[in-house]
Amino acid sequence: MMQTAKQEALDTIQRLPDNADTEEIIYRLYVLENIRRGQQDAAEGNTQPAEEVLKDIQSW
Repeated sequence: MMQTAKQEALDTIQRLPDNADTEEIIYRLYVLENIRRGQQDAAEGNTQPAEEVLKDIQSW
């Protein structure tokens, strides 16, 4: 069963040490959201081949 975004956020926060500050909590949730978006894009086929990404990076 897939967890809801809320449950994933709660699990992420619970894994943090008790002395984690608000900035750390927000950062972890930001990372979690970006992972979720990447997984959704991959599931929908909205990805680029690694060769294209490397080519784009080299043009910077």
